[in-house]
Amino acid sequence: MFGSGDIPYVTASEMNNSIVSYISYKESMMEEGNSIMIGGKTLVITYQPDNFFSNDSHNLILYLKQSEKRTELIQLFLVACLYHRLKPIYSWGDSISYQKIQSDIITLPTTKLGEIDFEYMENYIQKILNDNLQIVDSFLKENNLSSFVLTPSEKKAVEDFVNRKINTKDYKIASIFNIYSPPKRFNANAIEFGGKYPYVARGSENNGIRGFTSQNIQYLSKGNTISFGQDTATIYYQRLPYFTGDKIKVMELTDSELNENRAIYLISAMRKSFSTFAWGISSFNEDVLNNVIIRLPVTKSNEIDYSFMENYISAQKKLAILTIIKTPEIEQNKREYDIEKKYGIMNVADKKDNYE
Repeated sequence: MFGSGDIPYVTASEMNNSIVSYISYKESMMEEGNSIMIGGKTLVITYQPDNFFSNDSHNLILYLKQSEKRTELIQLFLVACLYHRLKPIYSWGDSISYQKIQSDIITLPTTKLGEIDFEYMENYIQKILNDNLQIVDSFLKENNLSSFVLTPSEKKAVEDFVNRKINTKDYKIASIFNIYSPPKRFNANAIEFGGKYPYVARGSENNGIRGFTSQNIQYLSKGNTISFGQDTATIYYQRLPYFTGDKIKVMELTDSELNENRAIYLISAMRKSFSTFAWGISSFNEDVLNNVIIRLPVTKSNEIDYSFMENYISAQKKLAILTIIKTPEIEQNKREYDIEKKYGIMNVADKKDNYE
């Protein structure tokens, strides 16, 4: 039944706007969209723009009596008001019901004439959405993306991954990376922070960057490389030249130019290989690293498919926006591109069987 059609199957789940699948079922059982659904037991309240099927007689569906006011923005405001009022009242053991909700009261904004101020509701939610769009715009700029809409190449990359249409080949890290020590190691306790260049250590946060320092530039490690913490297996792409501390190796791609999207894919593949290791005191030495095997996508001519890597990672960045930022434009894009049904956020390090 799950995945059998195109109509949302809505439950009381807190995830994915309560949509757990898309199904085909009796049209007589379909609920009218452009409405608000309340999960009877969980009190999850969602706006449902499209017609849908529901799974539980405890669920309640609310239709605004003034049909001309049943806009998405107004109903999103009402969802927040309902949450604010009903959440403290009901629980799993004392759940909401059709009878109980008849007596419940919510607080709404009003005009000077004492009428419900629907215009205020719309303007308020629109302001939130505009702020979200600014977040989207900043994200796009930071990640060198022109739009959150998948290009044909990005869409094909994700579909090929999902449908296991990717040819792969195993490579020793030494065959694609030149691994070497930085020009000089700087003790973090002996340098002054607050300078110009990143100081990369072995920490697991902030891309390994502990701070910024100004030292002799002849000791800078190259940008567009990967830093590897030998005793922590922390791996990060470093776009800018950087100084390092102890037990850091620099990994420089030998057969092509490294960029952020390629690096993210390669790092994910390396982390997958490293996850199988039982690390000992000397396990992170250069000889061991050079001989680690990673699996990478290849073209029909059996060469590393860097184009696929870039398109796949670029698509994942956009899909991340589609699942986090909520705006009418993005929601429409999700529906048009069938995002919820086909894709999702996928990490190549977590996918073991999506290769031919």
